[in-house]
Amino acid sequence: MLEPYDKNAAHLRDFDECVALMRGGSKTFFAASKLLPKRVRQASIALYAFCRVADDLVDHSTHPRASLEQLQHRLDLIYDQNPMDVIEDHALSHVVHQFKLPRALLDALMEGFAWDTETRLYPTLESVHDYGARVAGSVGAMMSWIMGARNAHTLARACELGVAMQLTNIARDVGEDARNGRLYLPLEWLHQEGIDHVQWLQNPVLTPGIQAVVGRLLDEADRLYQRSSVGVADLAPEFRAAIFSARLIYAEIGQVLRANQLDSIQQRSVVPLSRKLWLLCQAKLQAPWIVTPKVAEPALPAIAYLVQACKEQCARYGLKHEGFPNRGFPERVEWVLELIERRLEDNEQFMNTSTKS
Repeated sequence: MLEPYDKNAAHLRDFDECVALMRGGSKTFFAASKLLPKRVRQASIALYAFCRVADDLVDHSTHPRASLEQLQHRLDLIYDQNPMDVIEDHALSHVVHQFKLPRALLDALMEGFAWDTETRLYPTLESVHDYGARVAGSVGAMMSWIMGARNAHTLARACELGVAMQLTNIARDVGEDARNGRLYLPLEWLHQEGIDHVQWLQNPVLTPGIQAVVGRLLDEADRLYQRSSVGVADLAPEFRAAIFSARLIYAEIGQVLRANQLDSIQQRSVVPLSRKLWLLCQAKLQAPWIVTPKVAEPALPAIAYLVQACKEQCARYGLKHEGFPNRGFPERVEWVLELIERRLEDNEQFMNTSTKS
């Protein structure tokens, strides 16, 4: 039986080792995670580490179906608080145990991986949304959950942010995916451009039709980025800059891709480090001013079941849907002290910068 997460116990090493394990992974994720307070940064890195290792396990396996079954077994052990003796499973177990993370969210992610093994095709934009909901919307919901934002509106916006990021990934990686025999662009859009997807997959080249489809997908991602932004206002102030910076940096990939003439066949669009740093500063300044609209937009149909699963988990454990994350009194005191400490550090840095200038 796992003990509750204790920052003074050996459990902390699992999170530190996850950081080392994931070094060289998603640079956007780690840039944004630096803006999170330590207790949530550790949990988010543990979550990301498991997701990344699981994705690689399925992607590089000669028997992907067997790998998926193994992952499901590992999740069973994690939720039984008896994880396998590997770093990412131990770390995720503490996150699951501490935050009562809904199993349905991780199952959705596994289903998305299963779809990849089937080399599915996606006839419509809505079916691409369904895929994005599983492989990325689920992660958005998990991040919102561990930050204590569990009301339906915030979870919906978090899921939509994940879907938007996945659409950006798809638009950026069209050529790489095609060379691996995968296609995530809506077939309906391809056919409207006169593209036979079977023939094109045999020889994936850049054409005006492909450019048009990639542009439409980026437009849809931008629409969802815009919708998801308002969910930042529902988060506790300490979390807003990190999530908003991730949203800005990922959206910027689309801008770089547009500047590259929508060519995701022969090159990979990357946001330069200097631009990322600028966007991190911009997020820090803008995030406090984002407000929640008076009338919330309905959730994207593809992510509705994820929001419902979170609602049922709240009812099962008597968790609050919003507000202060569920912690005991000592943890609340620690949270307040940590918040004050961060504010003092911010003020000190500001004063030092002002003195130098």
